[in-house]
Amino acid sequence: MSVRRLAVGLAGIAGFTALGVAAALTRAGADVADALPSLIGGGLGAVVLWAFVAGPLELDPWPWTPPTPPPTPPASSAVSTSPASSAVSTSPGGSAGPGGSGGAAGPGGSSGVPSPRVPQVDSASCRAAPEMGRPISGAARQDATDIPEPGSPSGARTARPVTPAGPAPGGPAPAGVPLESSDPESRRRFLTGAGTLLGVAAVAGLGGRWLAGRRGVSAAREAVVLPAPASPAPAVPAGADLSLTQLAPYVTSNFGFYRIDTALVVPQVDPDTWRLRIHGRVRNPMTLSFADLLARPMVERYITLACVSNEVGGDLVGNARWLGVPIRDLLDEAEPEEGADQVVGRSVDGWTCGTPTAVLRDGRDALLAVGMNGEPLPVEHGFPVRMVVPGLYGYVSACKWVTELELTSFADFDAYWVPRGWSAQGPIKTQSRIDVPRARNRLTAGPVTVAGVAWAQHRGIRRVEVRVDDGPWREAELAPAVSVDTWVQWSWRWEATPGEHRLQVRATDATGDTQTEWRQDVVPDGATGWHEVRVKVR
Repeated sequence: MSVRRLAVGLAGIAGFTALGVAAALTRAGADVADALPSLIGGGLGAVVLWAFVAGPLELDPWPWTPPTPPPTPPASSAVSTSPASSAVSTSPGGSAGPGGSGGAAGPGGSSGVPSPRVPQVDSASCRAAPEMGRPISGAARQDATDIPEPGSPSGARTARPVTPAGPAPGGPAPAGVPLESSDPESRRRFLTGAGTLLGVAAVAGLGGRWLAGRRGVSAAREAVVLPAPASPAPAVPAGADLSLTQLAPYVTSNFGFYRIDTALVVPQVDPDTWRLRIHGRVRNPMTLSFADLLARPMVERYITLACVSNEVGGDLVGNARWLGVPIRDLLDEAEPEEGADQVVGRSVDGWTCGTPTAVLRDGRDALLAVGMNGEPLPVEHGFPVRMVVPGLYGYVSACKWVTELELTSFADFDAYWVPRGWSAQGPIKTQSRIDVPRARNRLTAGPVTVAGVAWAQHRGIRRVEVRVDDGPWREAELAPAVSVDTWVQWSWRWEATPGEHRLQVRATDATGDTQTEWRQDVVPDGATGWHEVRVKVR
């Protein structure tokens, strides 16, 4: 009924949608957002139904529409095929005997012209004939085709082609003949539409489930109360942020923080059911709940993270204030065995990263983070727990949605990116970037502030230099920084002259290592080279 009457079908969908909305809104703590999956599903269902019945996918006839029965033939054209019949009559009261002459007229007919006649069908031939609707062969074919022509001499017969019996247009097929579709295009459109309907239903179902899960995890995140840190982060020194237009701020907001991961859909992890297993080559395997983790002494630190796929001058780097439990303390309790030189962080979606065990225990502030910039981790940044390790690229250390720390060795296990051509270990390379002015900016001759950021986490930046058009390197002024684990802002005052110019920058870390000019791609362990911008001065 919903197919033939669109209004009835839409009303049915509306009814089920209303039931879904009511069920969602009557749950404890529910709000309007909880009804979105039902509303989206109902809307998609209505659109698909309309498309089948009255829209671009409308099928005419529908593949399951029963054929229209044929009209009853008039008595004048009735043909008797009963075995008991010994003649075929083509006019009321008229008959022709077997082999009868064509000159006999029916009652009331005295014309000398023979009436059109069809041959008599012998009952034995009927019984031996093939099924109706199939070609006739042998003597039966001869009898059926030798039909006298009107006006021809008696007994003169003309062979006519025979069309095998089949269903009349719009009528039912004879017994024993399968019903075939009269519209192959309609069949194709139906199958295409059915496939589309299944796809839409799957997307709607998964999307609704994802929305419902996201809503639930977001509510759980909002309910998290972060403990005060036992070791608070040092205050950001005055002047650390130069507050220049287009210059990246010293502390990156949660919203503006870069995001790189392999998750097509952001994992939705309930903190109440989250568990962390520390296992593998350890003497004391451990399992911790989220509550267990929050009960431990917390450390808060400013740490800059960078992605190995960040190109020279790229923006896949950011600085935030992280709150978490030192990984070193957990490993000390688990007691790694001799030779367990790799800690494999495993995400809830199966992604893995391999971090050197020695790095996690050398005293740096490697954290199992639960907070970011004073609030619980955003869902897209790893809520409820992620790894944060200063000095290493994220692909070997920054496991989000982490659920396992497995002690193993680099000889025994390759983490996710290693078989894909990336280095097993990824210490961050010294990098610098020009943020102000931007490429192709039009400047006015005179004093111009050139500024940007530089980073070499866990080593620190000693010097930043700038040069114009392959001229001498000029040392820039460094702003203060919280620690060696964060980036630093820098600035240089340039007396710009009219014309087109190329600005370049390079940094030297606290160990005395200066950035190389050699340009290298991000694969296998991070890009190298000097960042440059080209500007026009009027």
